[in-house]
Amino acid sequence: AKDVTTEPELLLDRSRAITVQGGDKGGRAVVRIVGKYFPDAARALGGRAEEALKAHLRKRVLPEVGERDFVVVYMHSLVDRGDNFPGLGAIRAAYECMPAAARERLRAVYFVHPGIQARLFFATFGRFLFSSGLYEKLRYMSRLEYLWAHIDKGELEVPECARRHDDELERRPLMDYGIEAADRCCMFDAASMDTPASLRSLRCS
Repeated sequence: AKDVTTEPELLLDRSRAITVQGGDKGGRAVVRIVGKYFPDAARALGGRAEEALKAHLRKRVLPEVGERDFVVVYMHSLVDRGDNFPGLGAIRAAYECMPAAARERLRAVYFVHPGIQARLFFATFGRFLFSSGLYEKLRYMSRLEYLWAHIDKGELEVPECARRHDDELERRPLMDYGIEAADRCCMFDAASMDTPASLRSLRCS
């Protein structure tokens, strides 16, 4: 039977929240996830969000990656407490639904602009929420310049929200340590568990 693309999958595809980009310095494919792009898609998808995420992964992302090793770049830049995007339940479900061979080919997850609260949250609860195979691949990147040690600039499209947040961190470095408040409330707050409906979490506590 023909594998038909549903409306929720099309909405997620058009949001460009999850895209396959170039390669890293080791020749591995790069899957980019932009948290800031998810709010509109999440509102439109409603309770179908997790299902659409899994289908998008199965039909679009994994076929484009093919048999190559790959890394994930997750950009947490300027994610607001009122914004919705794949929460921990959805991310975990997406990882667990991948074939074992694909999980094995995932080499690293680069978490860009995590903030101190997200770091503390994952240090405390990460091992309980994620399988060891996923948790141990997590790498924090507080600045884009650290990401460029692993991926050439021309291989990754950096969204404007990430550029703006990186510039702000350069001007106000204490934000990295949660000492200086950002202009937007809870811009880089910790993750929290969400409902099975997902695409809604990593919110402020």
